[in-house]
Amino acid sequence: MSKLSVHTLGCKVNQYETEAIIEQFLNGGYTLSDNESADVIIINSCTVTAESDRKTRQILRRSRRENQNSVIVLTGCMVQAFSEKSAELIDADLLIGNTETHLIYEKVERYLKTKENLNDVLPHTSDEEFCPLTINNFSDRTRAFMKIEDGCDRYCTYCIIPFARGRIRSRSLKSIKEEALNLASSGFKEIVLVGINLSSYGKFDDFDLCDAVETVASVEGIKRIRLGSLEPDLITDAMLNRLAAEEKFCPQFHLSLQSGCSSTLKRMNRHYDAVFYYDLVLRIRKAFKNPSITTDIMVGFAGETEEEFKESLAFVEKVGFAKSHIFSYSRREGTVAAALKNQVSKKEKLARSKQMIALTEKTEKEFLRSQLHTVSQVLFETEENGYFVGYTPNYTKVFLKSNKNISGEILPVNLKEIKNDGCLGIMV
Repeated sequence: MSKLSVHTLGCKVNQYETEAIIEQFLNGGYTLSDNESADVIIINSCTVTAESDRKTRQILRRSRRENQNSVIVLTGCMVQAFSEKSAELIDADLLIGNTETHLIYEKVERYLKTKENLNDVLPHTSDEEFCPLTINNFSDRTRAFMKIEDGCDRYCTYCIIPFARGRIRSRSLKSIKEEALNLASSGFKEIVLVGINLSSYGKFDDFDLCDAVETVASVEGIKRIRLGSLEPDLITDAMLNRLAAEEKFCPQFHLSLQSGCSSTLKRMNRHYDAVFYYDLVLRIRKAFKNPSITTDIMVGFAGETEEEFKESLAFVEKVGFAKSHIFSYSRREGTVAAALKNQVSKKEKLARSKQMIALTEKTEKEFLRSQLHTVSQVLFETEENGYFVGYTPNYTKVFLKSNKNISGEILPVNLKEIKNDGCLGIMV
């Protein structure tokens, strides 16, 4: 029986697409291998930063060096955005872009018969439709991702993703319900809706993100619905009111910030300023009981002065994020920001990153302290070092001792003390 090995870089959309690719091969009779000794190796690339590209090339070289006879497929955003450069990577047998993800298994089977190397990166088109992939299960998870949107039209000056993902396309509500039913029948209790620009779900159609949430919530067996990363300026009061009315909705909002300085946000071509963002945070905290606000923060963007960075630091402290992903700006060929003057040095970006990380670690601890002595319904997922680990609706990580296996169960837990990056709880 043929073996398949996969490497996934990047976002939750990539993780979802990898699971769909795995299903293609499992249905074709393959088994999934945890090691490199596989007949077929698939590398699903990310290109959001130059570091992502470097990691992809590194994995590709290592995979070929250790597996001379394996068929290696390079796919994902790096391949789509930089197809000509990707074609120079001779260690890959097949290059397949994001427009052909649903055909990877077929193309591998064809290659096994012809042994002809394939560079199959088709451009995105203006009339391209959402191409749903089939997923009935997720490996080793109690929580399933569901991709419902693809593409982006924001064109932030630092970002190459619109070129890698094309125009906005939305999945039909019928298809969403069908997959939710499949996941529920497989025992999943929580679904995370994800997309490249999730907030734009339903643009050009007669439905919106709230319709998607309510469609999943209508499926018996699904107890929780969570959202992936959201663009702040696309969230309205009407949307907040509908989400607050849905009992199964988890009040965790991952609002992509990028910078707490309005001048920097303008150079980034973000579609909001710091004042708008903070007002949205206040509206969310008013509309939902015990919500969490998580985010992404970029440091060292082109032209970011020391004063602007300090302004961003002050804003982050003011908001008090529950969790933050900090990263340094990376110049991407083909973007507006790559040509901007006054690029920040690598040394300065590293120093600012350390400052921002230290601050967000402080705000994360403050958030965890605010969760102590409360009772929350926790969906337990895994067992780590003698503790079962799960998450509350607002995505607070919880550790619990139990004599029985409680993975997949939703249980009431009293959060008693801070433990590592979460809270230690006792069963109620």
